[in-house]
Amino acid sequence: MTSPTKPKPAWTSWDAPSERWLLSGFPREGTQRTVLLELASRIVFPTVLVLSIYLLFAGHDRAGGGFSGGLVAGQAFVLRYLAGGRMDDSAVVSMRPPVLIGLGMTIATGSAFLPLFFGGQILETAIYKFTVPLLGEIKFVSSVLLDSGVYLLIVGVVLDLLRTLGSGIEADVEAAARGQR
Repeated sequence: MTSPTKPKPAWTSWDAPSERWLLSGFPREGTQRTVLLELASRIVFPTVLVLSIYLLFAGHDRAGGGFSGGLVAGQAFVLRYLAGGRMDDSAVVSMRPPVLIGLGMTIATGSAFLPLFFGGQILETAIYKFTVPLLGEIKFVSSVLLDSGVYLLIVGVVLDLLRTLGSGIEADVEAAARGQR
């Protein structure tokens, strides 16, 4: 009696990820993949997004704000793009760049003109302080709405650039593979 044995994997697929969280939505060929970069980007991506949100909210008292937070978040998406190719579909929420750009512009413009309805000037900032049980006193600065709009705008622009430039690069690679270039 011979016992069934598992077939040995081919030398070209020995590094293929076996878990779903390592896979991007559009897997590349084995020669174009870097498993270490994919794994590192999956681990670093959420941390960088949390740092960008910190920069967004810390921008009123320290260095940061919507622009710098948006650029940091954009760099997280660039890392994810470099690791997985086209935007992968493993994200829980699909982000469409034109929608983010429009939403960011709407929020930024709306928050800029909102003080006019209360007798203030354009881009006037108000500070609200209130006490929340267990958290203590919380300070809300109305200019965080403007920064949030700028944050969404910058993230949308970076994603749009990745979509536009990345599709051209991938088309060039596919054309070179077919021998057209």
